Amino acid sequence: MYDHLYRVFEDAGVDVDVVVSGDHPTLNRRVAEMLSRGERIDLLATHAKYTPSQAQWLHPLDDLVNGSALSQLAPVAVDLGRFNGDLLCVPRLIDVRVMWVRSDRVASIPDTWSELVGSTVVFGFPGREYGLFGTFFELVSGDGGKLFAADGTPTIETPLAVRAVERLVELANRVPANLTKWHYDQVDEALLSGVVDAAATWPGAWGPISRSRFADVLVPYMYPAGSSRRVSYSGCHAWAIPTTCQDIDGALELLHLLMSHEEQSIDAAGGNMCAHEAALAAVVPVNDIDRRRLEITRRTIDEAMICYPPLAKFPAVEDAGWSAIHGALNGRLTPEDTVKAIQRAAESALAP
Repeated sequence: MYDHLYRVFEDAGVDVDVVVSGDHPTLNRRVAEMLSRGERIDLLATHAKYTPSQAQWLHPLDDLVNGSALSQLAPVAVDLGRFNGDLLCVPRLIDVRVMWVRSDRVASIPDTWSELVGSTVVFGFPGREYGLFGTFFELVSGDGGKLFAADGTPTIETPLAVRAVERLVELANRVPANLTKWHYDQVDEALLSGVVDAAATWPGAWGPISRSRFADVLVPYMYPAGSSRRVSYSGCHAWAIPTTCQDIDGALELLHLLMSHEEQSIDAAGGNMCAHEAALAAVVPVNDIDRRRLEITRRTIDEAMICYPPLAKFPAVEDAGWSAIHGALNGRLTPEDTVKAIQRAAESALAP
């Protein structure tokens, strides 16, 4: 759902050597290894939630990026790229989750997590890595809980968090056992192959959905609401320039190309909610389902975005969190022990 943009390199005649490619956990590990050794990376595809952990290796961009070009990007996305006052990454797109449902299988659409858990709907979600911890984050936040206090202190060990794990286990029990190996791509495959009745996807999944054999029966809906509010785990894919960059001028030229209306329109045409406001506004829906999808996604961005606090050691918390919840899905931990394990690991990771 993200790869279509990279045709820009060939179309623009830009000579780019891709040194790392992979899902975000793989990318983050490889990039950390390379940058800690001082290896050259001129331009980095990253995510706003990870830039605090990469801050020591990133150039502040306020004095490098053209202010006029930056002003054309969604302010909420630009703000997510700041850490300790510095702009460390420039947003590419805004990701929020939309629920897609097989209308030929599900007659009554669950509007809340309680309704979803109480139904017979087979709901697919990531069973590992950051997608699993993100779904946990949504369940806790939707019920009015918080994983972190305003000062960044972990506040994870609560009854709401236990209930969130219980719900994930119950939902997982309806899905094939290999859910515990699913990343986002596998969730999309399960939806498009008919393995599940419903699943949440990122906006960029629209392309594969619109071309699938179930395109006529897959219908988008707002993501389920909690008892307190409706939320969607959200964030921004973004571009950053590492301190190991050996061609600042070339990196900036490519960065500005990727920020441009023309190239951001490629992302928008692929279904992504590009950060360039005019490029996104120019998108013309191809049919009624696409129009509905865009309306729901825009409403989610306006009303339901939740993002993790900017913590330099957040990846360690995330790794510990999903690993513990993974243990609950596999029956190795009780929900109560799972939440305790996440809290202790978070306290350890975030200790001064």
